[in-house]
Amino acid sequence: MSWPTISKNVDAFPVQPNLLDYAAVRAGFTWAEARTALSGLPGGRGINISYEAVDRHAAGARASAEALRFIQANGSSTSMTYAALAEQTSRFASVLRGLGIGRGDRVFSVLGRIPELYIAVLGTLKNASVFCPLFSAFGPEPIRMRLQLGSGRALVTTRALYRKKVSQLRASLPDLRHVLLIDSDGDPEPGTLDLARLMLEATPYGETAATAPEDMALLHFTSGTTGKPKGAVHVHDAVVAHYATGRYALDLHPADIYWCTADPGWVTGTSYGIITPLVHGITTIVDQEEMDPLRWYRILTEEQVSIWYTAPTALRMLMKSGSGEAVRPDFPALRFIASVGEPLNPEVVMWGQKAFGQPVHDNWWQTETGGIMIANFAAMPIRPGSMGRPLPGVDAALVARDENDKPVMHEGTAVLVNDPDAVGELALRPGWPSMFRGYLGEEERYRRCFAGGWYLTGDLARRDSDGYYWFVGRGDDVIKSSGHLIGPFEVESLLMEHEAVAQAGVIGVPDPVAGEVVKAFVELRPGWDPDEALRRDIIGFARKRLGTAVAPRLLDFTAALPRTRSGKILRRLLKARELGLPEGDTSTVEVQG
Repeated sequence: MSWPTISKNVDAFPVQPNLLDYAAVRAGFTWAEARTALSGLPGGRGINISYEAVDRHAAGARASAEALRFIQANGSSTSMTYAALAEQTSRFASVLRGLGIGRGDRVFSVLGRIPELYIAVLGTLKNASVFCPLFSAFGPEPIRMRLQLGSGRALVTTRALYRKKVSQLRASLPDLRHVLLIDSDGDPEPGTLDLARLMLEATPYGETAATAPEDMALLHFTSGTTGKPKGAVHVHDAVVAHYATGRYALDLHPADIYWCTADPGWVTGTSYGIITPLVHGITTIVDQEEMDPLRWYRILTEEQVSIWYTAPTALRMLMKSGSGEAVRPDFPALRFIASVGEPLNPEVVMWGQKAFGQPVHDNWWQTETGGIMIANFAAMPIRPGSMGRPLPGVDAALVARDENDKPVMHEGTAVLVNDPDAVGELALRPGWPSMFRGYLGEEERYRRCFAGGWYLTGDLARRDSDGYYWFVGRGDDVIKSSGHLIGPFEVESLLMEHEAVAQAGVIGVPDPVAGEVVKAFVELRPGWDPDEALRRDIIGFARKRLGTAVAPRLLDFTAALPRTRSGKILRRLLKARELGLPEGDTSTVEVQG
C-alpha cells in the first residue's frame, strides 16, 4: 500500500514549532553555537550534565517550578521542584563522597521509576562519578556480568531486589564496595547501607564537581549477539546534543508537560526520560507502574501531557486493546507524539491521526549515538514509514556494501550510495557531542565501528529523492532471497495491515534454491483462532500485496514475540530458536516468546 504524505498546517499549531525552516536551520547550525544555550559550570570549570539539568534552574527563576511529577499506583501524584531536586541530588553526591566514591567511579542502580533513581542519577553526575542504570527486571547473572564489566563501586537498589538478585553475587564482585538500600527503614541487610539515613545525615556540599566535556558521565550496556554485553561510554558534553535534540526533534517549549514512557534502565529513559526535559526546565511525568492502556489514556488526559515520547510496541498495544478510538477533545493539551525503539509501522502513524488527532512522529538513534539522529519534525510533512531526515548538526549517508556485507572503501574513503531508494549501510559523520567515546575495555571493537571517515551503524536504509530516510533492517537481519534484498520491517508492516495480525516478526531461513526464504511469526488480535485457514489467508494477503518474491513462504503463530523492554522485536532470537543456534545475551528480553 502507498501511504499518503501527511501535511502540516503550521498556522493551526497551538505553539510555533522550534524548527520551521529545515534547510535554513541546518545551514546555519553549529555545535559550538548550540553550546551557548547552556550555562557551563560557574567559573569556567567545564560542563556537567547535572548542573545543566538541575542546579542552573534551581539558582534562577525555575527554582520553585515542578521538575518531576511521580504518578503512583493509585493515580495520586507527588512532585519535586527544581530546588528540591538540587538539594536532594547534592545530598546524594555528599553521601558518595563520604563513602570514598569519587571521580570516574561507577555507580549502578537496579531500581524502578521511583524518585530515588532520579536523585541517584543526577547526584552521581554532580559528584563527577559515572552512572550506569540497569533494568530492575534483570536476573542475577546479567546484573553480575554488568557490574563486573563496569567495575561497579556502588549499587543503589531496594531490599527486595537485593535479596532476590544481588546478595548471592557479592563474593564474585570484589570491586563492589557499597550497596545502598533505599528502603532499609533503619535496619539494613548485612553488608548494605541505609541510604535514607545517610541522606538525612549528609550535608549538601556547595558546588557541582568540575567536569571537562570529555569526562565520562554515563555507561549504557547494549545486548551482545554472542553473549557479552557492550558498555557504551558517554561523556558530559553529550548534554549539548540532549538539549538540541529536545528542542528540534521533540519540539520542547518552556510550558510543556512531558512524558517519556521509557524505563531509565535503557538509554532512551536516561537521555530523554531524565536529562533532556530537565535541561529544558520543563515538567516531566514519571509513571511508576507498568503499561496499562486505560491508565495511559487517563494520564495523558488528567496530567495534561503536551509532549509524549513512547515506543511502537506500546502504541501497537494501545491499538490492540481496542480502547484507542479516542477523539481529540479527550487530549486537549497533547500536541506532539514521537516514537522510538524500533521502526514505526505506517499503520500506527495513521492510527495516531485517528486516535489523537495527530500522527506519530518516528525517529531513529542508537545507544551508541546517545541522542536522536534522524527524525520527523513537528513542522515537516510525514511520509508514513520513514524515519525522517537528519537533525541539524548531523551528517548522514549510505555506505555501499560488498558481496560479503563489508563496507566498500576506495583509497581509504567510504564509497557512498547516492541513487534515490538504493540500499546502503546508514552512516554518520563523527562529531556530534553525544556520540559514544568507546566500548568499555574493548578498543578494537570500538575501532571497527568506524571506516572511511564514518561511524557505521549496522543498519541498512534507503534515502528517497527528498532526503527522507527509510529503515530497511539491521545488516544481519536483512533477508537475501533469490537475488532480492528483503527488509523484514517492510514485510512486518504489511502483515500488520491484515485484520487478524497484532504484531509480526520476520526472519530469513535457509533454502537450498533461493538461499533464504522469508518466515513470519505472528501474534493475533483477540478473537482470532490460529488455524490453517487463517495461516493461508495471511500468506495469500501478503503475496497479493508484496509479490511472491518478498512475501513469507512460511508462517508460525505465537502467543508473544520475544522483545526487549524498549520494544524491539528480537529477530536474532527468533532466528536462533528456529535454527537451533546459541541465543546469545537474552538479559534485555522482556517478553521471551
